[in-house]
Amino acid sequence: MDGAKTCAGTMGPPGRLGPRPLPLHLTAAGLTWASSRSALPLWSSGSLPWKGELADRAESLRQKLGAADPEVFSAAVEREVMQRMTLLAQGIEAYRHHPYRRLLPDPPVIWQEGDTRLLDYGACAEAGPAVQSAAPLLVIPSLINRAYVLDLMEGRSFLRWLAARGLRPLLVDWGRPRAQERAFTLTDYIAGRLERALDFVVEESGRKPLAIGYCMGGLLALGLAARRQEDLEALVLLATPWDFHADNAPHSRLAAACLPLAAPLLEVMGEMPVDLIQALFASLDPHLVVRKFLSFARLDPASSKAEAFVALEDWLNDGVALAAPVARECLGRWYGDNSAAQGQWLLAGHPVDPAAVTLPALSVIPAQDRIVPPASALALANALPAGETVTPTVGHIGMMVGGRAEASVWQPLQEWILARAAGPD
Repeated sequence: MDGAKTCAGTMGPPGRLGPRPLPLHLTAAGLTWASSRSALPLWSSGSLPWKGELADRAESLRQKLGAADPEVFSAAVEREVMQRMTLLAQGIEAYRHHPYRRLLPDPPVIWQEGDTRLLDYGACAEAGPAVQSAAPLLVIPSLINRAYVLDLMEGRSFLRWLAARGLRPLLVDWGRPRAQERAFTLTDYIAGRLERALDFVVEESGRKPLAIGYCMGGLLALGLAARRQEDLEALVLLATPWDFHADNAPHSRLAAACLPLAAPLLEVMGEMPVDLIQALFASLDPHLVVRKFLSFARLDPASSKAEAFVALEDWLNDGVALAAPVARECLGRWYGDNSAAQGQWLLAGHPVDPAAVTLPALSVIPAQDRIVPPASALALANALPAGETVTPTVGHIGMMVGGRAEASVWQPLQEWILARAAGPD
């Protein structure tokens, strides 16, 4: 599809779902809090074992409560368990019934193949006419999250912010895997779809775009650069993993160990379902969602903070299934074998070697990233011959939508891009 210049609906979620998978989060909360009841007699007697760093604190607390009436204390524990369960339920219900809905219109679709679209943020209302001739940015998100995290809501849109400052972001919206895409490998996505999108951008703009990849999208951008760096101006990698065994090797092996268990499902469905992907992310911090919704229950639902929470949760719960061949490669090869860092990740039969990518490159590595450990991303940054690195004090998602994103990530990134964006040939 070429030249379509009308808005095409929105990329917002189809309905209020979540937090997904809800049974997993409720079970984690219920089992943890219920264990307080069963552990109380052991703790009171001092026979409950603690890890070394907690042993002294646990013993000090036991001594302070030694004079408390056991029945009164047990009742207090029971009340606390019920209060937390009630508060969690209130937070979830408040989220599900919140009036916020994402209403940002999509920018024009200028190219499409299958369910993959290329959205021109240079044509947004925020951008001036001159942006159409500005430096094109080929923005590549992950395959497993919806692309609109980069255009989340009014006032928190990385792409509209760039467009308003004279750049032309072109977002690859992967969509959802349909029948054709369910058979795709990473080679199909990168050497096929992504390269054809690049061909269109070069021809349509008459310029080499700068490629920007976020998270898994950074690996896709690197793969594109490894094959077509002569057609790119520069490369930006945002929170992009490389050494999957750096800092979180046990979790990587756990993710890989899930692959044989999911094999029958992948075979039958042709994809890894969203809830299974969400469960893998939840294993990084099983109580993160519980803590978030306990806090949300205490917010004024009419506040801007509550609205921002709902906007982000809507995106988190609006996940995308992963084509079965890609799931096998990501979990088995990237996470299990650490193929990328070992020089064994192949695209169209050729290894992806960052040392051969000589483009100017910037790696933005969030110091507080719990999804992509900084050491994992730093391994890639150090392997790029012309690479530079910045480490803002933000998290993996906060770097795109958080309160400090503009000052700590967006502005430095814009300056770096403008310093390297060439004019028309």
